[in-house]
Amino acid sequence: MQKPLSVLLVTSLLLAGCGGWRDSRINPGNWFGKSRSERVQATEAANPLIPKSTRGMFARPDPVDVTVPIAEVTELRVEQTSTGAIVYAEGVAARQGPYEVELRPVSTPEEEAEGILSLSFRVVYPERPTPVGTAFSRTVRAAHSMTRQELAGVRTIRVAGRDNVRTTRRR
Repeated sequence: MQKPLSVLLVTSLLLAGCGGWRDSRINPGNWFGKSRSERVQATEAANPLIPKSTRGMFARPDPVDVTVPIAEVTELRVEQTSTGAIVYAEGVAARQGPYEVELRPVSTPEEEAEGILSLSFRVVYPERPTPVGTAFSRTVRAAHSMTRQELAGVRTIRVAGRDNVRTTRRR
């Protein structure tokens, strides 16, 4: 009776000690930690009185970017793949019906030098008015795939929306 009880006690202590592997820095599945939310600085609006220059009479106009930043980024996670990583983001739109959801790289050379990858969470809304609805009905998800070469110098990943920024750092 004493021997099985002591074996059971020792194995249960060993098994309980293995629970720390999930959160350890040695685990390759923990490339990046949990994301946190930050406020976005307000940007200045462009002067609408300054006319846009034209290139010529027969030149095609530049394509108009109709995407806008999503209202709020609610989740950010980075998952390891065999060829690099996938950045997953979830956000809540200002109203129902967003489409063409994308995570667009917008890093500046200064950010790249510091090891920061900045992504803008962009959506396109329908031209016709749509109801606001519940947060669940306005939730959208996007992903951005990256190779190991693209991730080589990245220490921090930032995903910006209209009202907040979510960041995650490499451990």
